[in-house]
Order: sequence, then C-alpha cells, then structure tokens
Amino acid sequence: MATMVQGPISEKMITVRRSVRAPRDAVWAAWTSAQGLQAWFAPEARMALRVGGPFELLFMPPSAPERGSEGCEVLAFIPGRLLAFSWNAPPHLAHARQQHTWCVVELADNDGATEVHLTHTGWPAAGFGPDGHPDWPATFAYFEAAWPRVLDNLVRHLEGRAG
Repeated sequence: MATMVQGPISEKMITVRRSVRAPRDAVWAAWTSAQGLQAWFAPEARMALRVGGPFELLFMPPSAPERGSEGCEVLAFIPGRLLAFSWNAPPHLAHARQQHTWCVVELADNDGATEVHLTHTGWPAAGFGPDGHPDWPATFAYFEAAWPRVLDNLVRHLEGRAG
C-alpha cells in the first residue's frame, strides 16, 4: 500500500490556473462527487467528501491490475473553497507510485467566473537529486503536461463546450 512521501519535501510544485464561466458551487460539485468527477475527469470515480474519504479516479478497464488513483484520499477541505487530496503516479511509473504526493484545488469568485487554482506538491526532495530514482522527474513531467489538459476538460465541461 502506498504512503505519503516521507522525508524532506522538494520546493518543486506544479501550479495551474483556469477561469471557468460557471458558478463556484458548480465547480465545487464537479470536484467533490463521483458523478461530478465522472462527467469530466475519469470514466469511473470513487469520492466521499470527508477527511480520509476516497478520491479514486479510475481510467483503465476493470481487468487492469492498476486502474488509476486507487488508495488516494481526501486530505482536507473547506466547503466551496478548497479541496486537498493525495495523488499517485501513473501505473507505468511504479517506483514513484509507491508514495503519494498531494494536490490542492482552490476556488474563488472573480467577476462572474470561478478561478480554479490547482497546486500539485509533496514531491520528495531526494527524488530529484543525483541519487534520485528516474521515476520522480518522469512523474513530475507527466503531471506538468497532464494537469493543464485536465483543467481544460473541466472548463469545457462546465462551459458546455465540446472538447
């Protein structure tokens, strides 16, 4: 079973911001229910909005040994404003997948739109040093490319645009 990253945390982080022309409660619902997540993020989701509740997004078919973010969970939330959850590497990056990083999604009103600010942090400092495992830089690069696409999907979904 995966654990949170142990030891010193790197200053590296991924930050992505998007403005969504949708009410904040609609954006919150898209992040905080299985039905909401399945509408724009993953074909299957297990989500319970409580500390320790599952935040599992399943991308692969049921026959796959690892399907997505199994074992990830809600770490904290402020209703309508902030959601923090643990996150894992994709299955092809098995070394990094053994330890979870975490993501924080913050929502704020902005002139009739909702600002979405996602921060992916909790990367192990040792993972990026000379003795670090190559899965850590590869995982960082993977999510550096993936999170902007994920938030673009959210925007398209909530603004009713095909994508």
